[in-house]
Amino acid sequence: MAIQEYVTKLIKAVCNKVIKKNKGFLPARPASFATVYHNKEFMEGGFAAAKRTSSVGTHLQRLRPESSRSTSFISEMVLLQCCKTEEDGGVQAALLRRISWLNVRQIQATLNAFAAILADGSVVTWGGPRYGGDSSGVQDQLKDVQQIQASSRAFAAILGDGSVVTWGDACRGGDTSGVQDRLANVQHIQANPNAFAAILGDGSVVSWGDAISGGDNTVVQDKLKHVQQIQSSHGAFAAITGDGSVVTWGDAHHGGDSSAVQDQLKNVRAIQASSFAFAALLGDGSVVTWGLSLHGGDSLAVQDQLKHVHEIQATASAFAAIRADGSVVTWGVDGRGGDSSAVKEKLTNLRHIQSNPDAFAAILADGSVVSWGAGRCGGDSSAVQGQLKDVQQIQATHGAFAAILCDGSVVTWGDAKLGGDSTVVQDQLKNVQQIQATHGALAGAFAAVLGDGSVVTWGDARCGGDSSAVQGQLKNASRWP
Repeated sequence: MAIQEYVTKLIKAVCNKVIKKNKGFLPARPASFATVYHNKEFMEGGFAAAKRTSSVGTHLQRLRPESSRSTSFISEMVLLQCCKTEEDGGVQAALLRRISWLNVRQIQATLNAFAAILADGSVVTWGGPRYGGDSSGVQDQLKDVQQIQASSRAFAAILGDGSVVTWGDACRGGDTSGVQDRLANVQHIQANPNAFAAILGDGSVVSWGDAISGGDNTVVQDKLKHVQQIQSSHGAFAAITGDGSVVTWGDAHHGGDSSAVQDQLKNVRAIQASSFAFAALLGDGSVVTWGLSLHGGDSLAVQDQLKHVHEIQATASAFAAIRADGSVVTWGVDGRGGDSSAVKEKLTNLRHIQSNPDAFAAILADGSVVSWGAGRCGGDSSAVQGQLKDVQQIQATHGAFAAILCDGSVVTWGDAKLGGDSTVVQDQLKNVQQIQATHGALAGAFAAVLGDGSVVTWGDARCGGDSSAVQGQLKNASRWP
């Protein structure tokens, strides 16, 4: 079986599975299915099938990494070559001219700096030195890096052996000396602007950074067992445990105290957070909120509408819930996305919502975009509405949005100083696969990873918008023809 034919069947399988599992997840005519490469079940099945196909199996086995943690990275190499091109909805694979090892695997950002994980597990940083843009002090430790998380001014990297390396502002989590001996077999790290929380292999949690913001979890340490996931507001953490209950800690004014709704927090499926509040999605599709009322902690006014919810997104002071029928329910500060009445008629058949602190941008099933909230921060997308077609994903800085279209190009809108104007690099923004952003309140920048593994940046230079100093390192690494 030819590689093209095999990958075509592979792509059909994953698309059918994703569409069935997540109704409306894929647009009517996407040109790239890069967005589905994290489907672990599919990739494991795909590699198993590859073993049964001699020629293709050999190629895929040669590409498969030693570490299972990198499976999604390698699967991306295959899926990025595949397109949906038939009018009847059929999926075809483009000719596989080559499969490359992309140099940049992941980009993460603080307020004013970026950190990129390269294919060899090393890390390149740029941007404001005080925000983690200078990693020279730990560069020799940054090997076999699997994942990076960021607070406002510091980074934390998980290595292949489950240990953690941090750098940046010590008060914001850049110093782990107080907990370093406990940071073993780390599976995942979550962060708020001032602290980090790590889930260990046994389901326990280690936190560090600013104590008031959740860097100290000793008060609830005995409750943090079998933790499945953690979410953060600007000054607190909320952890979902194995039995579906929730444990919170940190600043009570940021949602660190959930005692008022504790009896309702059962069978919790997911949690989302604004700056000062949390919203928990329960197994029956209902929602429970707590924290500062003004910032979304009180959902009483829309409680009867919060049914059959399957996704929640948040700005700094408002929430937006997508229901099973594709409609949206919003609450919180009106001017920051809590009031969606002006676009209510357009908010149907939603696929996904992205946000920055002051506005929402929703991708509809047809690939178009509807935005609301503070106009200057991207809540008004009328100037580029004609270009927002076949949108695959959206990323945001503090006051701007960047949308990747199906052809790999990018459309930006919002505050120009925060990355809303990409005209200087527009001709370079081709075959874009992912975008990351810094989140400074007064300035910001975007970084786009292209299909060849190179990186294009724009926005405020102080916030990482200028990557010229490290551009030589942000290039394609070894290739397998």
